Amino acid sequence: MKKRILFVFIALAFVFQSLFAGGLREKSANDTGIVTGKGQAKYVFLFVADGMAASQFSAAEYYLASKDSITNYGITRLNFTQFPAAGISNTHDYGSLITDSASAGTAFASGKKTLSSMINVDPKDGKSPYKTIAEYAREAGMKIGIVSTVTLTHATPASFYGKTNNRNNTDGTPEVVGLAKQLVESGFDYYGGGWIVGNSANNDKYVEDAKQSGYTVTRTPAAFNGLTKTSGKVIALAERVQDSGAMHYEIDRKPTDLSIVDFTKKGIELLENPKGFFFMVESGKIDWAGHANDAGALIHDMLIFDKAIEEALAFQKRYPKETLIVVIGDHETGGMGVGWAGTAGIPAQPGVSANLGMGYSMYFEKISRQTRSYVAFDDEVINPYKARVGNVSQRKIEDLYADILQSFGIDLRPGSLNVSEFQKNQIEIAFKRSMEQPVTEPQEGWRVFHSSYEPLSVKLTQILNQTAGIGWTSYSHTATPVATFATGVHQEIFSGYYDNTQIFFKLASAMNIKVD
Repeated sequence: MKKRILFVFIALAFVFQSLFAGGLREKSANDTGIVTGKGQAKYVFLFVADGMAASQFSAAEYYLASKDSITNYGITRLNFTQFPAAGISNTHDYGSLITDSASAGTAFASGKKTLSSMINVDPKDGKSPYKTIAEYAREAGMKIGIVSTVTLTHATPASFYGKTNNRNNTDGTPEVVGLAKQLVESGFDYYGGGWIVGNSANNDKYVEDAKQSGYTVTRTPAAFNGLTKTSGKVIALAERVQDSGAMHYEIDRKPTDLSIVDFTKKGIELLENPKGFFFMVESGKIDWAGHANDAGALIHDMLIFDKAIEEALAFQKRYPKETLIVVIGDHETGGMGVGWAGTAGIPAQPGVSANLGMGYSMYFEKISRQTRSYVAFDDEVINPYKARVGNVSQRKIEDLYADILQSFGIDLRPGSLNVSEFQKNQIEIAFKRSMEQPVTEPQEGWRVFHSSYEPLSVKLTQILNQTAGIGWTSYSHTATPVATFATGVHQEIFSGYYDNTQIFFKLASAMNIKVD
């Protein structure tokens, strides 16, 4: 009898071990079979928020809650944070715990690790190419769309068609094909967003090359709105750009400018076909705002990014059994903290914990005071002021009080309690640095004070952020893990904690595409 009981226990142990080591285990890099018995994901959206981790999407939600007058510290959820499946990814690359967008893009586009600045090439020789999920999907007969709010040869969009050991190789050399030429020769069906490259003259050159290669190229909203399925392959570019060929920050965008929502909606219209599509949409300036420590610009770009996702959700309602929507961040930027040591809390009251008076309060409603990004403040206030007041010694911060108040809600007039005396002093130092006036502070701290950005602009955004309760640790990327959200066909395989290279294999699995 004892032997029979022992045999039963051994048999049960073997069954459970088989289940957890097999069917329920995390899928390995080369195990690309469909996880469940559902059908193929035929219409696949990959939304990439460059620079987004939990702090970035949480800040957008807290800001929405403050706008909705939620006073009990509730959260107004974004569309994608309500997706039924969620996961976390490591972001380290082949040579560093902190990745750049090129190596991160390579990880989820091709399932391979490489070095920073490299796109889809083996880090050991810098040239052996990796095949991307977009290229596999095209071979399977699907149409391919790429949208980005930054230049279309920037690291993330280039990760789906490009191969190079230097992400800055946009124009190429006699020995190496540049990313712009690779884009034009990719044959992908739809590109939309910022310019092809940042340089105006070179952009014009590649526009002509694209036309010669059979692309319809639009450069105005009117021409864009006239695109139809009969337009063939399309490259749709923003008419106005703000910095380095990118679209404007949402906080600075004029109503007549196309938005990421417009490019997403048009892409769906043009790409829809019976064989399906793979559509990558990147909000690239979330990352740029993080680099500059500008929470206001970042939050507004997060919100318009979420509205672009609404277009995919509307499409999913038409094809619920064939559509997959995945939202990811490629890395965190800026070391954004939702909470800052110097933020004053509310006074202790009867029945309220005194800890709330020790920095446990947030004031996200103050972000709504911001009306310009740091770039727009540079372009529309600081640079014109420098041109207008050529004599450095005659430049006075008082001359910019009105612009600072209008742009950031920071009142520097005598008697104002809008910011602390310490913060006012920081702003005055930053003004002197921007105006090339002498300061007494030691120079070794300038890298932390404002990095390579206009000192006054970055200090104003930082101080506005601090009054709201937002802090920053860096002007670059960090090693913080990032989140993935998924809804639709095979959404469940995106749950868990995994390496960023697994995004590639999970997408291939969902699309039932066999990869090398």
